[in-house]
Amino acid sequence: MGRRPIFYFLEPRREGAMLRDALVALLKPVVEGLGVELWELEYAPGRGNSLLRLYIDSAGGVTVDDCERVSRAVSEELDASDPVPGHFTLEVSSPGLERPLRTAAHFARYVGEQVFVELARPVADRRRFKGTLMAAGEESIEVDVDGRRHQLPIAEIRKAHLAPDV
Repeated sequence: MGRRPIFYFLEPRREGAMLRDALVALLKPVVEGLGVELWELEYAPGRGNSLLRLYIDSAGGVTVDDCERVSRAVSEELDASDPVPGHFTLEVSSPGLERPLRTAAHFARYVGEQVFVELARPVADRRRFKGTLMAAGEESIEVDVDGRRHQLPIAEIRKAHLAPDV
């Protein structure tokens, strides 16, 4: 029923990537000024109402109060600068157990953990990999799937997230 967000880090439309980058540059200092980390930002344009979702994180975890404080501060900044065209819904939440992984730093933090990775183009005749994250560099990650290691370029990752055995 709900529309799935578009992850602009591999979005081919240049204006979407530029808007995402502008939003991160605008909102990261606001979020970090409140003592939490901006883990990820998703923007899904819509006809009548777009969605702007921020994931925040903290070493001690994220509370509902943290989400409320960030939401208020971000709303004020967005109202003042008006970077998002049209109407939009703002959501602020924790990245959760299956947190999205996007940057080299995200992957480096979770070496040794179970991950799911979907690529834009196949590597070794496949696009989806679920296994143990063995290594993470600036340009690529290495995932062990059933005893076979796969080197995956970060630039080709369409989406990725932790995949803990719960």
